[in-house]
Amino acid sequence: MNLSIIIPLLNEQESLPELHSWIVKVMTANNYSYEIIFIDDGSTDESWNVIEQLSKENTSVKGIRFLRNFGKSQALHAGFAEAQGDVIITMDADLQDSPDEIPGLYKMILDQNFDLVSGWKKKRYDSVVFKNLPSKLFNWAARKTSGVHLNDFNCGLKAYKNIVIKNIEVSGEMHRYIPVLAKNAGFGKIGEKVVIHQARKYGESKFGINRFINGFLDLITIWFLSRYGKRPMHLFGAFGVLMFLIGFIATLFIIVVKLVKLYSGYETILVANNPLFYIALTAMIIGTQLFLAGFLGEIILRTKNNEERYKIATEVNL
Repeated sequence: MNLSIIIPLLNEQESLPELHSWIVKVMTANNYSYEIIFIDDGSTDESWNVIEQLSKENTSVKGIRFLRNFGKSQALHAGFAEAQGDVIITMDADLQDSPDEIPGLYKMILDQNFDLVSGWKKKRYDSVVFKNLPSKLFNWAARKTSGVHLNDFNCGLKAYKNIVIKNIEVSGEMHRYIPVLAKNAGFGKIGEKVVIHQARKYGESKFGINRFINGFLDLITIWFLSRYGKRPMHLFGAFGVLMFLIGFIATLFIIVVKLVKLYSGYETILVANNPLFYIALTAMIIGTQLFLAGFLGEIILRTKNNEERYKIATEVNL
């Protein structure tokens, strides 16, 4: 199979028939073998009924329905698990991503041997204040932190080799950082393609300004996980030992000064009245706690079990 097209969605009943027809038109024109996997992330409208109807009309349409809204990352994870195509395309269901871009993305994966190609919505039709400017700031921070030089991490239109999506773990709200996850997994050839961004035709955006706040927090998480996720003791243990040593040395200094003054006949104060004593004591306690945090992190890594992160209610054609 040439292509698996994965489309997570939430309350997009108006756009689904048009999106399906558009994709089928592109697939037919290029003679691609394909599957379209819709993941209904807890829609409360008629989206699932539309998906079921499309699956009856076209056996290449497949569907996964979550019991409730679990988030875009979980929807992509479910789609990745089912995808069979040599190349996987992810796109949004709101018609802002153009299916006409699929052949170009597909060729970049096959002909130029990219592991992953991310879309770049260079010209956007979103609010400048609430989306464009925060997006530019977010993408700048993501480039600097991750070392992946993409202009648009948030673009939902991306293409992957099958081997890439089978070897990365998308969890939490990490869908923004799939290129970073791919890089950390060893897939270094990551490209970018300028794609058309279309104004929303139906409904309204499901994402507010809070997605950028969450995005920055996730960026810190992925920075930590990429460096210390498999070895937390290297970070917490190192800081813990450093803090403990600072506190221990300060305590020794206080004791030595106290003894010297006592044997030299100088006036001294109680150790408990010395402010440095409490600073040293605090440093030792914090150091011990950090060391234990690293130790417990190592134990959790070695004993954790993979838990279900979403619940599937229904599937069609799978």
